[in-house]
Amino acid sequence: MREYMKFYIDGEWVDPVTPKSLDVINPATEEVSGHISAGSAADVDKAVAAARKAFETYSQTTREERIELLQRVLAEYQKRFPDVAAAITEEMGAPVSLAQRAQAPIGMAHIATGIEVLKNYKFEEDRGPTRIVKEPIGVCGLITPWNWPINQIACKVVPALATGCTMVLKPSEESPYSAIIWAEVMHAAGVPKGVFNLVNGTGPEVGAAISSHPGVDMVSFTGSTRAGVEVAKAAAATVKRVAQELGGKSPNIILDDADFKSAVGGGIRSVMNNSGQSCNAPTRMLVPSKRMGEAIAIAKEAAESTTVGDPNGNAQLGPVVNKTQWEKIQRLIQAGIDEGATLVAGGVGRPEGLDKGYYVKPTVFANVNNEMTIAKEEIFGPVVSILGYETVDQAVEIGNDTEYGLAAYISGTDMNKVREVASKLRAGQVSINGGGGDMTAPFGGYKMSGNGREWGDHGFTEYLELKAVLGYTPKQAAE
Repeated sequence: MREYMKFYIDGEWVDPVTPKSLDVINPATEEVSGHISAGSAADVDKAVAAARKAFETYSQTTREERIELLQRVLAEYQKRFPDVAAAITEEMGAPVSLAQRAQAPIGMAHIATGIEVLKNYKFEEDRGPTRIVKEPIGVCGLITPWNWPINQIACKVVPALATGCTMVLKPSEESPYSAIIWAEVMHAAGVPKGVFNLVNGTGPEVGAAISSHPGVDMVSFTGSTRAGVEVAKAAAATVKRVAQELGGKSPNIILDDADFKSAVGGGIRSVMNNSGQSCNAPTRMLVPSKRMGEAIAIAKEAAESTTVGDPNGNAQLGPVVNKTQWEKIQRLIQAGIDEGATLVAGGVGRPEGLDKGYYVKPTVFANVNNEMTIAKEEIFGPVVSILGYETVDQAVEIGNDTEYGLAAYISGTDMNKVREVASKLRAGQVSINGGGGDMTAPFGGYKMSGNGREWGDHGFTEYLELKAVLGYTPKQAAE
């Protein structure tokens, strides 16, 4: 049983202002695995005060000092890697293999990338007599989700540290263990007191207090579009910057000349990864209508060969994060059945032999149209909808026919055609023929998938203010 009843504020582990405990449920067993304290606005006040004080000195540190600090953070994270991976498996149900090869390693990747970007990042440039300066924005409120817990912490904390900002982190109350270990890493690395602060709690309490706080200069939020709207509303009164990475309903367009078996099978497996709990998952697969039968056969085989079970074993899929998510997914699977989509694999209920835990059957629907609920709503579970198209132009039209615009995927052999399709898709990131793995590529969305970008040098932008110093270089000197 894990007990994390303190917050990390001003370089120390401190008690909450008002004691209140939250249960943390292991989604594989449905049993309480530990407890955390639920914070309040008073705890946020303390954390923000510490961050504001620390900003006075940390904002003045040199590039070299911040590089050295991030190198220490990386070294300490590497020491705690096994603890991070185990925590993620316990708190949100990621299979051990996924936690060890993706969920935990991506934290190291973000730190290493941040170090390399910082080495050559241009914080100043001259344009004639004017100097353009990029300065740290101030105190940052960081609100992170449970589905890729360390990924989202790292891709916010690292650029904030690198640019000279201070911060208050509110991790998801569903996945707090890995965040606590992250705070321990920061402490062990010697991050100056007040630069990094952590307050656990719920969105309506701690998240709202951070978003609306006049002492917070920007908020970076990752989560549902619904919650993102609330964050933006709460932040509006203080006119702070809000960067958001929200929901998605990403199209996966498989062109007629694609390697069909690889593209369809790979698309199914991609959604099933992390039990479908990825905002950029390619959940709407578009195939030529004349090849729907072929796609169904390949998709059925891929889904039914995916093993579901104890995340501490050899299963490819663990549970989804909690009862609320499980019930939502079941409701949407039933909606697909009720609205006339063809159920190819999976369906409602737990997989056979699993009577406890929030497990979902790997589910595939075919003959879906874009008016169906399963084609419009973000399910956030291991569920794929296959839609048919007659022409490539229609595929693009269907792909863009969504309120979201986080990611899109294309498979095909004719690269000129593939690139043309990519240019027409309204999404923040487009993957061609399975391309991915670029830690410097900007990540973020169009439309209701959010605003701003994370990862690499583009992620630094959100944490910087622009200052124009006119007449910095006298005209005669410039000439």
